[in-house]
Amino acid sequence: MAKVVILLASAVCFLSLIGFTHCTDAHFFIEGQVYCDTCNIEFVTRVSKFISGATVRLECKDREGGTLTYSAEDKTDEKGVYRIKVEGDHEEEVCEILLVKSSMPDCQEISTDNFLKNGARISLAANNGMADPVRNANPLGFMVKTPLPECPEVLKELGITATGDLI
Repeated sequence: MAKVVILLASAVCFLSLIGFTHCTDAHFFIEGQVYCDTCNIEFVTRVSKFISGATVRLECKDREGGTLTYSAEDKTDEKGVYRIKVEGDHEEEVCEILLVKSSMPDCQEISTDNFLKNGARISLAANNGMADPVRNANPLGFMVKTPLPECPEVLKELGITATGDLI
């Protein structure tokens, strides 16, 4: 009887170790949305439109030299949502989602302001306290050449002016 219990306990431990070795193969999913910034204010408003068929790219670069180490692209669905599968742990890299191409002809502009981030940084490390493999990125927006006529009203509702001052 004791031999059977020892044999069973050994088998359970062995199977647990096999399962544990496969857990180290890190993979993540990055989810986010792409929108048309119809007021050119760099955040989503009630008049923003989510873009179907927009292209985004994940770029991971070495912290030291900035060398590109990993890259993947995806297109948004009908709700403007993308989901990128990422293989491996990228703890020692800086990873960012970047806008590549809009499918809306009248919403193609990407901000070139130095103080603005044109991408969403994302943590792709298994050892950062997040148990869920899904990482949510901030929404990213293409801009229109000319803001919609209702934008001043939208900004007023939010308590800000077109220059970003509080009302």
